[in-house]
Amino acid sequence: MKERVVTIARIYTMEGHDQLNQALDILHDEEKIFGVTIVRGVAGFGEDRKVHTSSLLTLSLELPLIIEFYDEPEKVDKAIQVLKSRLDFKHIISWPAIAFIDSTVEK
Repeated sequence: MKERVVTIARIYTMEGHDQLNQALDILHDEEKIFGVTIVRGVAGFGEDRKVHTSSLLTLSLELPLIIEFYDEPEKVDKAIQVLKSRLDFKHIISWPAIAFIDSTVEK
């Protein structure tokens, strides 16, 4: 395993805002980010304090989404700037981390 310094970024957004596919295209095709995961929340609220939730009886199209990605710090910083300039993401956080990459995985 190879150890390297990375930055992890997390974007908080909502389903149905038509940003997910655009963000994936930017991160995958344009910025060539090493790893991306999308997580759908079952409940959450943001600055507006409006609770968005899903139950067995009702299926909401406004559930929370988390777009999380990591790569070299410079690449993540650039990707964040591109995403902020082209999409209306309001909640992005990032932090440094150490990644342990299998040396057989190629970029």
